[in-house]
Amino acid sequence: MKIIENLPNLRQEIAAWKKAGQRVAFVPTMGNLHDGHYSLIALARQQAERVVASVFVNPTQFGPNEDFDRYPRTPDADAEGLAAAGCDLLWHPSVECMYPLGLDNVVRVQVPGITSILDGAHRPGHFDGVATVVARLFNQVQPDVAVFGRKDYQQLAVIRHLVQELAFPVEIIGAPIKREADGLAMSSRNQYLSPKERVLAPHIYQTLQKMRAELEAGIAFAQVEHNARAALESVGMVVDYAQILTAAFKPPQDFSTPLVALIAARLGKTRLIDNLEFQPGMPQQG
Repeated sequence: MKIIENLPNLRQEIAAWKKAGQRVAFVPTMGNLHDGHYSLIALARQQAERVVASVFVNPTQFGPNEDFDRYPRTPDADAEGLAAAGCDLLWHPSVECMYPLGLDNVVRVQVPGITSILDGAHRPGHFDGVATVVARLFNQVQPDVAVFGRKDYQQLAVIRHLVQELAFPVEIIGAPIKREADGLAMSSRNQYLSPKERVLAPHIYQTLQKMRAELEAGIAFAQVEHNARAALESVGMVVDYAQILTAAFKPPQDFSTPLVALIAARLGKTRLIDNLEFQPGMPQQG
């Protein structure tokens, strides 16, 4: 695996692959990689002859009181893991490379509508930073396909919107959520949890499963959401949201379209997100 930190060298490598007729798959990350990330590499490998991963902790998607400075950075371990997973090239740009005119002069990309709810409401500016850096990464890597995890469900929707609106010639694939044995969605932030908090964290996935069961039992949407919030608060979590929406991020009226339950909750200083998708054909509410 090649490790490249210079944009001209990256473009030279990608151009050579494209000239040889090779398809390029891309997995953008912020590093501190785990098995969830490596499952994205495996999926990307199925889509293309060449796989590129990026490691870049993006300052523009962190709020002023968030964890940018303490976000875990493990470049050596990341490189070893990516090589073992079958990645061909690691793109590891600096902040100066990504934002050459400085953070005060960033040309920002904004996706309207979908970014004003859920994480967008609780983390103002977050998705502007995500859209801004993903647009730059797509321009730099010029992939044919890009793979993103479905744990960041709203982020995936934002990126699909971005690609369609700006006509990026990139196929977007959402990868299944990778979970620990007890159901906790894998995340780099899980390591922030204390031992006691780690025991409590799987309640998020358990609550999502209970939300699905209650919907199947015909309990009203609003009551299911209320029950979920109460269940999480009862074990000491601070809940940002526990909502059921359609796949188009609209309030559901029935079960005729795909639905998704989404939770964001804090345990101590650690913010965790998760979701569970439902298929059509569930019973109507009584």
